Order: sequence, then C-alpha cells, then structure tokens
Amino acid sequence: MITLEEQLKNPVWHSLNETHKKFAIEINGVRFYNPEVCPFGSFEDERKTKVASNEYVQNIQEFFYVSENQTPEIDEEKIELLKKIDGCQMVLNQLTNVEITEKIVPLSKEMMDEIYDLVWLVMPGYYRKRTYEMGNYFGIFKDGKLVSVTGQRMQTDQFIEVSAVVTHPDYTRQGLAKQLIAHTTKEILQEGKKPILHTNKGNLAISLYEKLGFELTRDMNWWLYRKL
Repeated sequence: MITLEEQLKNPVWHSLNETHKKFAIEINGVRFYNPEVCPFGSFEDERKTKVASNEYVQNIQEFFYVSENQTPEIDEEKIELLKKIDGCQMVLNQLTNVEITEKIVPLSKEMMDEIYDLVWLVMPGYYRKRTYEMGNYFGIFKDGKLVSVTGQRMQTDQFIEVSAVVTHPDYTRQGLAKQLIAHTTKEILQEGKKPILHTNKGNLAISLYEKLGFELTRDMNWWLYRKL
C-alpha cells in the first residue's frame, strides 16, 4: 500500500489512480483529468510530458501540470508556458474548535452554475462547472444568494483536499470562509481521511489556515501551459 506521505508528494497522480479514476485520461504514462472536470495533469517522469501534452491540448486550450519539484518538458513549437505559480501544500495537524454561527448547507448539482459563477468571480482560472463532481460542496446564503462556498477537490482513500474557498467581495470579513473550512474539514475527518489544502506562497489566507490547525509541509507548484 502506498503511504499517505507518498501520495501527498504527487496528489493529482494518486487521485487519478484511486478516487478520481473515472475522470482519468492517461497519455504516454502521464495522467490528466477529463478537461471538462479539471484542467490538471500529473506525471512521475518529466521526459514523458512532451508527447502527452501535445495530445492533451487537442481537447483543452490551457492546462496545469502540478508538481512538487519536477519541471515538465514541453514542445515549445506547440505549447507555451504562461506562468509558474509557486504554491505550497498544507496538511491538517489538529483542527481548532470553531463556533459555527452560520447556516451551512450542502450544495446540490442544481447549483453548479451558481458555484461556478462565484468561484470565477473571486478566483478565476482553476474551476470548471463539472469540478463540482470531484467532491462535496458546502455554502452559505445571504439575502437569498450564495455568497460563500468551500468544496473538496483532489482525493484518494487516504486524503481529501479542501478547495474552492471563496467569499463574495460584499460579504468578506464576516468569518464565513473560516466556518466553511472548519465544517468541510470535519466532514473529511468523519470519513477517516486526512484534510489537506493547497495555496499560493505568500497568500494572506495562510495565517487563517494555520489558525485552523493546518501546517505548511511542502512546495506544490502549478505550471500553466497554453496551446499555440
């Protein structure tokens, strides 16, 4: 059995080998998500990414490779690097007790469009409408509309990633994200899995995550590529 520590070194790869196997597209030994679900790819051998990328971009204009420290190889005549996002991985040590004062509700498939619109308003780039299918999503409503959301993204039999942590700009500084993260994290713990999350280095939200009991563990970088 692959250890949790090994899985966390390459979370996209192992997610596509276990819980998200139904979303997996494998090309030349490189694993990608169905582009309608998530624009992420993963690899163990960077020498295989050139051939795989050329085929994968036939179905998607832009995509990310997610890697701790390896640099993907690409065909520069067909694909260009738009940017490298210096990210980091955080793993829950012990969840801090958080008072839940808001009504947190599970979000249904019928709300896919509302989730998509809110995530893209606050944090464009990663989310697809079918990203909702990767895990459970929870939200808070104010004035009859969805104003804050948190969901689950990459996952295996041993971990689940907290993701899509967004709050509408008109409703920030009310502790909504904090309560949603705590709620989603508890749901993961109840499944007997390790909660993790990813963010950009220097993100001001890191201090919030740390207060909730998450610890920085390793780099986890996003390489954004675009088809020429």
